[in-house]
Amino acid sequence: MSAAELPFNDLSPGEDDAEVRAAIDRVLRRGWFILGPELEAFEAEFAAAAGTRFAVGVGNGTDAIALLLRASGIKAGDEVIVPAITAAFTALAVIAAGATPVIVDVDPETLMLDVEACEASLTSRVTALLPVHLYGQAADMDKLRQLAERRHLLLIEDCCQAHLATYRNQPVGSFGVGGAFSFYPTKNLAALGDAGAVVTQDGTIAGRIRRLRDGGQSARYAHDEPGVNSRLDELQAAVLRARLARLPDWTGRRRALARLYRARLEGAIAMPPEREPGHVYHLFPVRSSQRDRLQQHLRDDGIGTLVHYPKPLSEQPAFDGCRRDACTHAAAAARELLSLPLHPRLANGDVERVADSVRRFSL
Repeated sequence: MSAAELPFNDLSPGEDDAEVRAAIDRVLRRGWFILGPELEAFEAEFAAAAGTRFAVGVGNGTDAIALLLRASGIKAGDEVIVPAITAAFTALAVIAAGATPVIVDVDPETLMLDVEACEASLTSRVTALLPVHLYGQAADMDKLRQLAERRHLLLIEDCCQAHLATYRNQPVGSFGVGGAFSFYPTKNLAALGDAGAVVTQDGTIAGRIRRLRDGGQSARYAHDEPGVNSRLDELQAAVLRARLARLPDWTGRRRALARLYRARLEGAIAMPPEREPGHVYHLFPVRSSQRDRLQQHLRDDGIGTLVHYPKPLSEQPAFDGCRRDACTHAAAAARELLSLPLHPRLANGDVERVADSVRRFSL
């Protein structure tokens, strides 16, 4: 293979290297590693950036969803609607909270939760909607909020792919009870390991999550309810603080690269539409009926790609006991979706190279 390798992502030290190392050194010198000043500062800074009153740091995005569900009053016997296209951890978090996911089909264009399919799946057991802001673009929050209000449902947002994305200029995570974020190393705002947070406008919800993440303690050795051990540690909080300052510029770069992809690939391959200017482009998927051949063609050209997600939740054995509809749109998309490289370190020439390869395949 003569072409230089172009990996799907690059997680090695980058332009933020000095700030990240300084943040780590600051924590090491202080010698305080759990529930300390770095976490408190990050929670305040992230809440401000997300447009909410509160942020609570937890161990990962899955715990963020599960703890938000629990703090909102979701309990055993309840059902929570989730989209068929998402990481399995969205539905696994529902199970971790003691409830049961109901898997619903997606809109054939946006690939996010289909509101009509949601309404058709409602029963007296459904107590919450859990939309996913997929690939960095907000779901249709107007229709989802209207449905939630009309049917007296909780609205809880999975924002794990949509750091500081907006819907009609309002930040995701601020529409319902709250939003859950992941800071996994591949995310737009990335830790150096697992990390997550919940954002909310509700001080009671925030307070309960703070207890639940720390074993249900209201004070040292005072366990008021069964909690978990899911605390965002000081090292990760410090790293996230350093990177949060760069996130607006990184998001701008992602959007510029996405515009270039769209311009170069128009007419050559199908792309999920950009419905919101607040899209933050965590991923850039394309759709091809010859997805596997396209992926091999790009691999032969030295270009890395990934498939998100090869099986919809409706086809995952882990959820065999859950209620689901046919999910025909999700099943079709899962056979066709391929994610192209998109991250702030890419040069315009890298995008041109990928687009040229896709166009050659499509001729």
